[in-house]
Amino acid sequence: MSNPTARRPVVFIHGLWMHSSSWGAWLDTFDRAGYQTFAPGWPGDAATADATRKNPGALNNRGIGEVTEHYAKFIADLPMPPVVIGHSFGGLIAQKLLGSGSASGCVAINPAQFRGVLTLPLAQVASVLPVLSKPWLRGKTWSHTPESYHRAFANAIPREESDKLFATHGIPAPARPLFQAGLANFAPNSEAGVDTKRARGPLLMLAGDRDRLVPEATVRAEYKIQRKNPGSTELVVFPDRGHSMPVDRGWREIADTALDFLANQNLPAHLED
Repeated sequence: MSNPTARRPVVFIHGLWMHSSSWGAWLDTFDRAGYQTFAPGWPGDAATADATRKNPGALNNRGIGEVTEHYAKFIADLPMPPVVIGHSFGGLIAQKLLGSGSASGCVAINPAQFRGVLTLPLAQVASVLPVLSKPWLRGKTWSHTPESYHRAFANAIPREESDKLFATHGIPAPARPLFQAGLANFAPNSEAGVDTKRARGPLLMLAGDRDRLVPEATVRAEYKIQRKNPGSTELVVFPDRGHSMPVDRGWREIADTALDFLANQNLPAHLED
């Protein structure tokens, strides 16, 4: 018999330059589907995007390892390992949590590359060069302008919509994760490493074919490594979609794809007694 009070937890993990408030529509949708939903911010995030913008120094020098541990501690207080859904660097962190055994399943949306991924398209280099070309930013935060946000993050949607997303959810982000990912293949113990060999739950990887920050080719390279794991691994590429695809006007298609995957992988919202 199904126990309606036993709901599977889902933890949403945002990436760089977007506040956890950007998951609002997903939280509502997954909650209505029966899941127990959470979207904790990164360490240093304030309760709102506006408050975070007013205190960017709280995010200085936050790295991949610290952020992953922050979410691992949050997960440890849940009644069971959750499904983790992450976007961009949140997608990398979600894969780290899946590989460590902290999560029962994972959806990685436009996930930043992990150690071992050698593909680095020119569009991706150009998108992060404003940060990586300034090594003194390594321990500081960096913020997009509305222009750079539309050019690199939200290039597949109209400028008006891009500006609205940026004004509503855009925040400064620590530069350290970009340097860590960029140098991961030269650092054997890089915090950008993911355990892709340990037995794990199912993983869905989602890419947009117009993404400039984490291009389709980068996600495919991650998928080629992850699919060697005995756990189920799937890849879906969305045409004419950019890096903003989980938060822009086409978000529902991405969310429904994630829900369908969880249902097909026997990760339903309600648990059996």
